[in-house]
Amino acid sequence: MTVPRQQRQAGSLAAPAARPVEHNGAGRFLLRTLFWGGFALALLPWWLGTKPGSIDTTAEIFQSAGRVTGLIAGYLLLMQIILMSRLSVLERWIGARHLGLWHRELGGSVLITILAHAALITVGYAYADRVGFVSELGTILTEYEDMVTAFLAAGMLVCIGLLSIRGLRRALPYELWYFLHLTAYLALLLGFAHQFSNGQELFKPGLGRTLWTVFYVVMICAVAWGRVVAPLTLNLRHRLRVADVVAEGPDMVSIYITGNRLHDLDAQAGQFFRWRFLSRGLWWQAHPFSLSAAPNGRWLRLTVKTVGSHTNALRDLRPGVRIFVEGPWGDFTASRRVKSRTVLIAAGSGIAPIRALLEELPPGAVVIYRASAVHDLHLRDELEHLAELRHATLWFVVGDRRDPGPRRLFTPTGMRELVPDITERDIYLCGPDGLVTQSLQVLRRLRVPRRQIHLDPFEF
Repeated sequence: MTVPRQQRQAGSLAAPAARPVEHNGAGRFLLRTLFWGGFALALLPWWLGTKPGSIDTTAEIFQSAGRVTGLIAGYLLLMQIILMSRLSVLERWIGARHLGLWHRELGGSVLITILAHAALITVGYAYADRVGFVSELGTILTEYEDMVTAFLAAGMLVCIGLLSIRGLRRALPYELWYFLHLTAYLALLLGFAHQFSNGQELFKPGLGRTLWTVFYVVMICAVAWGRVVAPLTLNLRHRLRVADVVAEGPDMVSIYITGNRLHDLDAQAGQFFRWRFLSRGLWWQAHPFSLSAAPNGRWLRLTVKTVGSHTNALRDLRPGVRIFVEGPWGDFTASRRVKSRTVLIAAGSGIAPIRALLEELPPGAVVIYRASAVHDLHLRDELEHLAELRHATLWFVVGDRRDPGPRRLFTPTGMRELVPDITERDIYLCGPDGLVTQSLQVLRRLRVPRRQIHLDPFEF
């Protein structure tokens, strides 16, 4: 069933001041410029060291191609790690979602170039030595310094690449996938030595060695700052701890959090932190959860769907438990809007950031909340209260996806019936893959401009 709830303004609550619209096009352009500039510098040693006409045999062609793909693979891997170093400046430039997209796209390129490098260099040496591929591979592994660890690193990166395929990733527990993904640092360490001991452009002092040393120093500094220094500073300043745990339903729980100087915490509704609860059985895992209420300087709140062992254990947290956080992250915020009116579409745990956003977006929003049954409408009372205060229109779309009501909604005609001016609004979308995919298809058919569509950081 589809239940409309047109709410009226109540009380004298003033609308929050609209945040200025931020644009990160300049940041993306700058980052692309730096990336391609670094790419050119990474290949410069090979270019300067290759004399015109010096590559004229089959062996030299394969060896040269192998060296080029090796330099490209090494550079792309460094860039991947820098993108995921959690530097706040990178997120301000391009946003959490685009960071994830670029990281994923680079991952495929890293996998291809590493395999190409290993194959091409082995074939090139095999031609030069006039032996078979397998025989030459054995020679490389046994007689060349640091090659065993290099091949081990390549194998690890191939495994990481395969596990990053969306279907496989979703089949793994989050904790297992996360720790396996961290082995990329180990792979980088294992593959580092052979670049400087066997790489023709890097093994001797000179421009190439200096450039690549700078690349590694930049990567180490980025990771150290983003992963260690900044989080430690944040947690020493704010000292977050659990204030209360409230059951929102049989499969949903809200955690209220207090700390020092929360008014100085640079967080917005719609953003997420990585939360590490320092209690028995939980301290070794950090999970990303969005804020489910706008930051107010007194407390923070996250609302979590209990679907696994970790999230179920959150029900038993006690007040006073310390929390180690990283963030805030994400550009799923009111500051991203380009129009004065908005539509918010949510289902499942996606209602948490949507509910928080409703506090900070301008009055007159339309909220579409999809659920299979009435008892799955979490935070319903809060949404109804906020809708009344914020002049919002709240639609509960309840029922099986095959029911006529929900099926009609996710068509251009149905969406226009609920929101006639939808093409003139920003769309904030958060929920399960099915909801996101179906909604995006409808929005494209309605020709809603892409810049008006905002996805949760996890939806990429």
